[in-house]
Amino acid sequence: MNPDNAPGEGRLSHIDESGKARMVDVGDKSVSDRTAKAFALVKMSVATAEAVEKGDAPKGDVLGTARLAGVQAAKRVDELIPLTHSLPLSYVNVDTEVNAAKGTVEITSEAHATYKTGVEMEALTAAAVAALTVYDMTKALEKGVVIERIELLEKTGGKSDWRSPSFKE
Repeated sequence: MNPDNAPGEGRLSHIDESGKARMVDVGDKSVSDRTAKAFALVKMSVATAEAVEKGDAPKGDVLGTARLAGVQAAKRVDELIPLTHSLPLSYVNVDTEVNAAKGTVEITSEAHATYKTGVEMEALTAAAVAALTVYDMTKALEKGVVIERIELLEKTGGKSDWRSPSFKE
């Protein structure tokens, strides 16, 4: 990629003319409603998933704590990920679903803002931190817990909307 090319012609948006990382200037972009949904999958043994589902984990309410951690993380993305913008989030939600028979916890997050740049990183960070929280709170029960997947499911607003082929409403 040539950093001297104009945007849309192979230029990396976070690289300046000399090849250094930089924050993108969104000052001239239009304000629009932006949404993003993300997903994380945490795999564990059936016994551990059953304990999570029943609320019997040694560290307490795994799912409630994970949801709160995800919301809190979304609100702090600009402190965690370099070159991201501070966004006026209007909504963040994190849902969890345990499938004890499969040994999984599925995490779905959603973020909304009316601003000049998207909320994909907020939704992804919410899902990731919620998954890390599930991991942290279950490691006393099982050492083999795995965060298997974190992915963007959908984004709307801005130049274009996008939906993952794996997205199911």
